[in-house]
Amino acid sequence: MSDEPAVRELRLVVTAEDYDAALHFYRDVLGLTEQGAFASEDGRVTILDAGRATLELTDPNHAAFIDDVEVGRRVAGHIRVAFQVDDSVAATAKLAAAGAEVVAEPTRTPWNSLNSRLEAPGALQLTLFTELGD
Repeated sequence: MSDEPAVRELRLVVTAEDYDAALHFYRDVLGLTEQGAFASEDGRVTILDAGRATLELTDPNHAAFIDDVEVGRRVAGHIRVAFQVDDSVAATAKLAAAGAEVVAEPTRTPWNSLNSRLEAPGALQLTLFTELGD
């Protein structure tokens, strides 16, 4: 058995009804860099680099706890996407100006990060978080 990980990349695939708006939001506003773009006869796909990826698994009780800390009530569905950013306050304002709905303004969490919550294009709920350090 090798020490090399079996998985090389986590790729979250989102089907967005308004592809152009979602592409603009995630690439041009949030700043994810384009790795590739492909087209078929009837459609398009763009792969955006989101930096290092992790898979965060939580049970329903802890998901409710996270929602309570970040928002004050249970709001997330089965999938929530979290992006680490340098300044969650500025990033929240920037994404809101580009059409995201702010569910909760940046809040300091018990795990020492500043987290906000948004409803974004592609029907994704986003957490933006900035690690505050010690």
